[in-house]
Amino acid sequence: MVYEIHAKETICSIQTPHLPFQVKRLNRHSRERRYQAELQSSRLECVPVEFGDYHPLKAITVTDAKSRRGARKGSTSSSSSSSSSVALDPLSSMLDGTDPLSMFAAASAVEDLGRKKREEEVVGTDFEPWSAKRGEILARFTTTEKLSIVSIYHSSAKIFPGSSAVSEKVRTRLEELDDQEEGSQRELLNLSQQEYANRIEELNQSLKEAWATDQKVKALKIVIQCSKLLSDTSVIQFYPSKFVLITDILDTFGRLVYDRISSMCSADSQTLPDSFTAADVNDTAKETCLNWFFKIASIRELIPRLYVEAAILKCNRFLNKTGIQETLPRLTAMIRGIGDPLVAVYARAYLCRVGMEVAPQLKDSLNRNFFDLLSTFRQIHGDSVQNQLVLQHVEIPQYLTLYSPAIHWILQCVAYRAPDPLLTEMMERCKKLGNNALLLNSVMWAFRAEFVAARATDFIGMIKDCDEAGFPKHLLFGSLGRSLACADPPEAERLTILNEAWKVITKIRGPQDYIHCAEIWVEFTCRHFTKREVNTVLADIIKHLTPDRAFEDAYPLLQSVIQKILTYFHDFSVLFSMERFLPFLDMFQKDGVRVAVCRTIMEVFIKHQLEPTRDPVILNALLHVCKAMHDSVNAMTLEDEKRSLSLLISGFIRMVWFGRDFEQQLSFCVEARATFCNLEPLLVQLIHTVNQLAMETRRMMRGNHSRKTAAFVRACAAYSFITIPSLSSIFCRLSLYLLSGQVALANQCLSQADAFFKAAVSLLPEVPRTISVEGKSRSSESLLLDFINNFFAMLLVVPDHPEHGVLYLVRGVLNMVQDYTWEDNGDAKVKVYISALPLLAAMSQETYLYSIPKVDSNETLYGGDPKFLTEIDKLCETLISQVLDYLKTLGREENTVRRQGSLSFSLFSSLLAHGDLRNNKLNQLAVNLWNLNHKHGCSDTRTSVRTLEYIKQQAQQPGMAHIGDMVQRLTLQSRT
Repeated sequence: MVYEIHAKETICSIQTPHLPFQVKRLNRHSRERRYQAELQSSRLECVPVEFGDYHPLKAITVTDAKSRRGARKGSTSSSSSSSSSVALDPLSSMLDGTDPLSMFAAASAVEDLGRKKREEEVVGTDFEPWSAKRGEILARFTTTEKLSIVSIYHSSAKIFPGSSAVSEKVRTRLEELDDQEEGSQRELLNLSQQEYANRIEELNQSLKEAWATDQKVKALKIVIQCSKLLSDTSVIQFYPSKFVLITDILDTFGRLVYDRISSMCSADSQTLPDSFTAADVNDTAKETCLNWFFKIASIRELIPRLYVEAAILKCNRFLNKTGIQETLPRLTAMIRGIGDPLVAVYARAYLCRVGMEVAPQLKDSLNRNFFDLLSTFRQIHGDSVQNQLVLQHVEIPQYLTLYSPAIHWILQCVAYRAPDPLLTEMMERCKKLGNNALLLNSVMWAFRAEFVAARATDFIGMIKDCDEAGFPKHLLFGSLGRSLACADPPEAERLTILNEAWKVITKIRGPQDYIHCAEIWVEFTCRHFTKREVNTVLADIIKHLTPDRAFEDAYPLLQSVIQKILTYFHDFSVLFSMERFLPFLDMFQKDGVRVAVCRTIMEVFIKHQLEPTRDPVILNALLHVCKAMHDSVNAMTLEDEKRSLSLLISGFIRMVWFGRDFEQQLSFCVEARATFCNLEPLLVQLIHTVNQLAMETRRMMRGNHSRKTAAFVRACAAYSFITIPSLSSIFCRLSLYLLSGQVALANQCLSQADAFFKAAVSLLPEVPRTISVEGKSRSSESLLLDFINNFFAMLLVVPDHPEHGVLYLVRGVLNMVQDYTWEDNGDAKVKVYISALPLLAAMSQETYLYSIPKVDSNETLYGGDPKFLTEIDKLCETLISQVLDYLKTLGREENTVRRQGSLSFSLFSSLLAHGDLRNNKLNQLAVNLWNLNHKHGCSDTRTSVRTLEYIKQQAQQPGMAHIGDMVQRLTLQSRT
């Protein structure tokens, strides 16, 4: 194979820039530079630090003026003995915590700690609040049946708050409360679920408005009527959501009543403390509180009386210390009078919720509610319930799920910080009921995961004994799996638990039921077992979901399976050695889902793969994954999505390394270029990878290439040269041409480097004047100038081609600059000319500032030949003349004076740094440029002063006496 690059011969005939003017000879010569001596002279003086009383981080002390004046006569010490004269700096003063921000933070921390301690005395953060379950219940229990609700209107009776006859006022309120005429309420029928929820919200707002307008009886009537709705089970599948909506109104009512009574205790401008007792409550507040309880006691129906009293249960604190403790058992006993078991279980759930808010320490009441639930659970199979289910066409498994939220909540309250013996007692009671599946499921949901995991074998035995007719066993195993995902069972029992569970799971017929349960147990399998067991689980999932393409309806759960596997398996050699992993990925056939799964895999790989890999199993599998991501890109793909995918695939490319098998590495890059051709960032990454490969070859050979390695690095250069033109970004191409040329030059591939640099120069005329940056048009001039300056820096070490004449690349760039269409009001072209002068000055030195090992640059080729130096001088004179003519053009217009001053100072700085100012004409030109810069007052005073100081310092250096006269003339002009 022959690795040769044939560049376009577009700049081979470049001669001296065709600038249309005559140049007066300045006999310009670059001054001789001694780079090492200049480096040494410019270094800062090193002073050893003596660590005694002084330390750079020590607090600063300031001595006031009076102390200093007093110390002059009798003391030579520079420090003051007065402590009042010491002032700490603000950064040091904050270290003692006395600054305002630290004090505020400390106070806030104390307050947060106190509040947290108070909360922990009630319920801790480990208790899941009801608000976290509310949204889930509303979303889960829905209906398409029509609903009804009672709408409440104003009564004809009127209230006169200012009436002096108290008995008449009380009588009027009692009449209003007893008023059940048709004119005061109306039943709204045929409401949809959303309309029903909206109406409940309207009632909630009406309650607040009535309370705000001092219509307390109306507010109570609204709460009573809403509570009555909880006895209606005509649309039974909607009952849990109805309970959530109506108890929101009850919560609002309870909060309003409590706040009103609390405000009556604060009439003397002193609020009640959080730990108040009944002795702190005044008589007026107590009388009002008793009045509310008497009104509620007069409600005839059981359910509204129970719910409304439970809503204001907290108000018992205003009456006596043991009020809540006495009321909770009474309300618990009242629930026994509710005949419908579904209505009763939700009433118990509400009472437990209120009890946990006001008195979580009263565990007996919570336990009694649960035990009452167990004793009445047989009612579910009674005739009244069964007849109701037949009328509403509801199956028993669906009916049993309606109990889940209430039972889960009751058991959560019971199990919260409960000792193990109590929880064991709960299991025994469930066994006595014949291991009722619904209760057992709720036990596993509510109890601590550690408790369930420790008794996992017992729970499996109880699940086996359950009747599957009403509640499927796979739901029970799903609940058990959730607990085992959070806590570990005994190690000796883990395999038995998995086998017993999977015997049931694999027999589930419905694909959706199967994957819901299998997805839960995947985490347990990954957490405690090896790839063998996980591979078996994947094979079973594929077997169940492949028929009839059932996997299409289970993509979210299948994605969850992938995520759980990736959570526990970070060794991708193990992961891809599973026979069923890639077939499992093939089930993701929907484009969006497939790409999301591939992204997940690549994110985990990039995060956890710390060492480069050459494992063929990993490479083939991840190439398959990355190709799926790449092939999803089309014309409609957003740029952000392309950028994100490119980053992931680039991360994979960077992690591929074949060690010293460089040819295999290059072959991989060739294959990757063909595979990922639609994403430009990947092509850029591949070019960088190949350039790095060439430099690694150079490092390994220590710069002494053999015939084989020389051919290899030329092949790397050919790869880059072929790939770069396929990029759309012209500045990306330019930078890669420059970088790849530098790599080729470092590897002594002179013809390849020459081809890269020629291609870059040939591309310069194609640079557009504007480019799009984040959707906005921006001038490309600054980017082009930056590239040309970098290119000039590289040209110092690039040897001239023997067939193309002296400085042919420099001339090519300058020809391009002359012909390029620059912005009308810009100075970019002249800035390039000024930037070229330091390059030409550096080329005229006997020894260059830097060089490339084993590459002979022009300093070696020409060896200070006079003809070469003459060519440099001619080119410098041409550039200077071009700049001077442009400065004259700027001087003809008033609005360009500042630009003229800036450019003249740039040229002056270049002559000062690189020109041989012993030449009188060049010296005079520098002075004239200085004068031109100061002529219209456009110069920066600080810059001018620093420049003069620098020139004065240079005049004192050996061999620089010739600029002494120049200093005087520049100083005179500055003063003028």
